[in-house]
Amino acid sequence: MTLTGEHMAQDKGIIVVVSGFSGTGKGTLMKRLMERYDNYTLSVSMTTREPREGEVDGRDYFFTTDEKFMRLISEGRFIEHAGYCGHYYGTPRDFVEEQLDAGRDVLLEIEVQGALQVKEKFPEALLLFVTAPSAEELSARLHGRGTEDEETIRRRLERAKDEAVCIDRYDYLLVNDDLERCTEEMHQTIRAAHRAPVRNKEFIGEIIRSLGKI
Repeated sequence: MTLTGEHMAQDKGIIVVVSGFSGTGKGTLMKRLMERYDNYTLSVSMTTREPREGEVDGRDYFFTTDEKFMRLISEGRFIEHAGYCGHYYGTPRDFVEEQLDAGRDVLLEIEVQGALQVKEKFPEALLLFVTAPSAEELSARLHGRGTEDEETIRRRLERAKDEAVCIDRYDYLLVNDDLERCTEEMHQTIRAAHRAPVRNKEFIGEIIRSLGKI
């Protein structure tokens, strides 16, 4: 066997978990990434919260009831699930595994609790945390959206304090101060992750076996 970089883990996609404080532009970043590159698939989460204006079932989220969500948990149908601001969110397992087997990198926009669940089940998953340049900018972005009342914004900022404690458990931190620059940085980070040893055990094993024959 001739060993080249082409034999490294390129056939199967990887799970890319994107978390970050509310208001940091995670969704916009991933949308821009998918517009620019064609090897990504965005996993659609299931949630028990009500749709916001303009959101479409099956495109933005799969909207469901608490009862059905609990039943799917008991059936092991989620890669991860968590509660956030009074509602449940989860990542459907079947869709993600189908996309990975097809060679596509799957983007998961989930909060910290769910991200750590994914990392435990899939150690090779790449965890990215997106933040605003400063706490002041974060607060300004939340107020600037104009979609939530002051109490909801206060809860989101309080939640950010709790999430900040877990940032060091992520693989990379991305500061979203410029959309185009941050999009490219995210793409290059994911491309580099494909060559990480944890995702290329077969290739590394072949190198070791070949060296033993020299």
